[in-house]
Amino acid sequence: MALFDTTAFRICEQGLAVLWQKQQVISQNIINQDTPNYNCKYLEFGGILKDKLRANGTVKKELNLAQRLVIDTATSDQGDRNNVDNDVQQAEYTRVAYQIDALINQMNGNFSRMRSAIVTK
Repeated sequence: MALFDTTAFRICEQGLAVLWQKQQVISQNIINQDTPNYNCKYLEFGGILKDKLRANGTVKKELNLAQRLVIDTATSDQGDRNNVDNDVQQAEYTRVAYQIDALINQMNGNFSRMRSAIVTK
């Protein structure tokens, strides 16, 4: 439906999907914090979106938020060569939860504006 086929909705929809995946990666890190030789993983996508915005000037209709899974093999915080820092992962999980809330609030605001526009006509 063209009513919901806007850049704002596409960014929110894809942003929520990527943030959900990011929470899954963080959850796996937390679950494996005591697994020997486990390397912490990170899902990056923010820089990729900024690069697309800079390159295109605008976000095109075929927007696809690419993400990149990064495995940290450079650090080894524990004697068993596991590099998961639980405090860092918990903080990141909370930060992602706030980002999800912000996107949901943005979508709700878009719905409210549409509802107001429909009711006033």
